[in-house]
Amino acid sequence: MTTLRLGAARRFQPPLRLTVGVSAGAWLVAWFAEAPLSDWLTFSVLGLERGSQFGEAVAFFLLDVPKVLLLLVGIITVVTLIRGFFPPERVRAALAGRGRMTGTVGAASFGIVTPFCSCSAVPLFIGFVEAGIPLGVTFAFLISSPMVNEVALVLLWGLFGPGIALVYMAAGLTVAIVGGLVIGRLGMERYVEDYVWALQGKGVTLVAAPLTWEDRIHDAWAYTKDLVRRIAPYLLIGIGIGALIHGYAPTDLVAAIGGRSNPLAVPIVVLIAIPLYSNAAGTIPIVQALLGKGMPLGTTLAFMMAITAISLPEFIILRRVIRWPLIAAFAATVTIGILFIGYLFNFLIV
Repeated sequence: MTTLRLGAARRFQPPLRLTVGVSAGAWLVAWFAEAPLSDWLTFSVLGLERGSQFGEAVAFFLLDVPKVLLLLVGIITVVTLIRGFFPPERVRAALAGRGRMTGTVGAASFGIVTPFCSCSAVPLFIGFVEAGIPLGVTFAFLISSPMVNEVALVLLWGLFGPGIALVYMAAGLTVAIVGGLVIGRLGMERYVEDYVWALQGKGVTLVAAPLTWEDRIHDAWAYTKDLVRRIAPYLLIGIGIGALIHGYAPTDLVAAIGGRSNPLAVPIVVLIAIPLYSNAAGTIPIVQALLGKGMPLGTTLAFMMAITAISLPEFIILRRVIRWPLIAAFAATVTIGILFIGYLFNFLIV
């Protein structure tokens, strides 16, 4: 096993407390000012008619863009500070050698604080195999990480309150844990490419130098800026679609497709979501608009989870390390779990 030592982290310049205090104060001012400012800009500056379809769509867009960005910049910075204590190497070490149930639950839980996008699915999969982590445990992490990540969780908390956010987290964790246990029981290790198994025991251990709080804040801010830059296009597209739904989509049409009166609503929205690749943050504004139009929570959650966890791009990328039978089992297990969650929450929450 090769051991490398990372270089010393960059120092945060200059007075930390002053910078953090001013930044926190500016964030709070912007948070309380954005709603009245967006209303003033829409209906006073732009002169749009209050209650009109176009006016309400524009108001939705101008309200959600700063709100979502503020949530990302503020809360994700804090969450990233906490997540800094759980680097991937520590996650793999914590999961290696655990029992099937303990490892699966732990992997699904770690997935919340260690999100990945489709492009990182392959290196994460290889890293887990290198550490000797069972296949089912690995897939519990691969399901949980995109489906239940800290970005979606804090956005849901900020926009809808803790109730819906915790429901979303519980639903995603349930799908990830059950999916990991099922895949682990299927014994499909033979569908992992041979070169991946050959890498076991040949990984590189990174020993990081101790980080100060200045280092952690610097790294958290750098991560937040990079995250906002990468997902901003998804957010703007999602908010734009949400604004169109909010302003123009007839309530009757939404109710006919996804309402409680349609027993096939949950599988229909899951089928619609499969080709619509997006990260969880980009789906939040659409979820907000659909809930506002009266779509049940279970159906809406199913749509959101299907977009992030059953994406065609991720399956294509994963084909580099696993074969199609395992991909099909992965997709089928997650789809069944999402359908179950959708119907269950529609039944429980009226």
